[in-house]
Amino acid sequence: MRRVALISMLLTGCTVGPNYQRPSTPVPPAFAEPAPAATPGDANLASWWHGFGDPELDKLVNGALAQNLDVETAAARIREARAHELVAGAAALPQVDAQASASRQRISENAIPVPPGAGSSGGGNTGSFGLPGSEFSTFRIGFDASWEIDLFGRTRRSVEAARARTGAAIWNRRDVHVSVAAEVANAYLALRTLQQRTAIAEAEVARQRRSLRLVGARVRGGLVTGQDLAQQQSQLATAQSAIPPLEAQTQAQIHALGVLIGETPEAVIAELSPTAALPSVPIVPAGLPSDLLRRRPDIRAAERNLHAATAEIGIATADLYPRFSLSAAPALVSTALASLLQWGSRSYSASASIDLPIFDGGRTRGNIAVANAQQEQALIAYRKTILTALRDVEDALGNIDNERRQIASLQSAHNSAARAEDLARSRYRGGLVTYSDVLQAQAGRISLEDQLIQARGALARDTVALFKALGGGWPELAQGAQQ
Repeated sequence: MRRVALISMLLTGCTVGPNYQRPSTPVPPAFAEPAPAATPGDANLASWWHGFGDPELDKLVNGALAQNLDVETAAARIREARAHELVAGAAALPQVDAQASASRQRISENAIPVPPGAGSSGGGNTGSFGLPGSEFSTFRIGFDASWEIDLFGRTRRSVEAARARTGAAIWNRRDVHVSVAAEVANAYLALRTLQQRTAIAEAEVARQRRSLRLVGARVRGGLVTGQDLAQQQSQLATAQSAIPPLEAQTQAQIHALGVLIGETPEAVIAELSPTAALPSVPIVPAGLPSDLLRRRPDIRAAERNLHAATAEIGIATADLYPRFSLSAAPALVSTALASLLQWGSRSYSASASIDLPIFDGGRTRGNIAVANAQQEQALIAYRKTILTALRDVEDALGNIDNERRQIASLQSAHNSAARAEDLARSRYRGGLVTYSDVLQAQAGRISLEDQLIQARGALARDTVALFKALGGGWPELAQGAQQ
């Protein structure tokens, strides 16, 4: 029993290098910027774009997650990482190769002196094995097997590191999901904002044309000079010049959406060119800062990379210890093919070896120092990712709060401008003011409408940024929480 225990201990061995422990990372108890107090559920974050209530947005995001090229690249990287994991694990298993060979050889008569009388019996015995001048064939089939005993955990650490890298690749793919969903939503919301602004700009052109007709009539009646007409023509041209840049930006957003869903840039022109309203913006409870450590895929990926870097210290440390290996080469060897499979043709060799490092000029110690430095960098990257995540949420919350306050002020101003326009129209119908007063009041309302739609578009995109900062937009949340 003691021998069995000793052999088991030798085969199992120990694992050198530090064992990984997830670092403790203090985070603030709450976000500093104003935010709703309720905690969102994972299901809401997983498909947050449904909160905008826009079927077209839902269709675009779902299409992008299914066929976006960045998502496909991330999936290929997972397959690559899993293949590396198989390669690392293969080192723990015996390596067996099958071999077969056939050779024909003639021994030179001048290579070896022939003693007197040798080879004279039996009519010269020209076919005898090994005699000068003889010819013979050799046939061999067999196996070569070798196994390096993982006594100090080099292979186990390699497998550990490979599995951690696979986990990082999985979380990186989920981070791509988050980014792609946010990019699609941003492009779509920018598109709808630009379409609304274009409609407002066209309304301004129509207003300037009405004003031009009015000024033209007053010039013909001798009420104003030609200078007034020229000024109005200039204002009309200025209003018209605002439309082409908006249309160019609109087309660019449509092209971007085509690429994001894995299609050609013009694939969705017909679908998205009709003007549509900007969708309503959902309320996003931010939850607790500690939730980010679980929800943000980039944090989870950085933590997996830290695990891999820690395991790689053990790989480098294992070079300080001896390496034990076993090998065997059973075979059947014969000079005649007919007797190759007979019991007497058996041949074998077996060996055990130890490779003991004595002096390598400090290379192993240097590799350990490199691995330690890389692990330190991975730890710094992990902590920085957490700080960046906290900053992203704080920035998004601050922007949303400022945008909501700005929209409230603009909405109040717009309401006042609309009332002023209605009053001007009433007074014009009563003959108390000229139509130019109506046009001037209308100009104030249109300007505020443009500012209001820009602020609403910014609020919608800031909300997307908050969803992204919170780590929303990747599937398989229940499985991911166990990674």
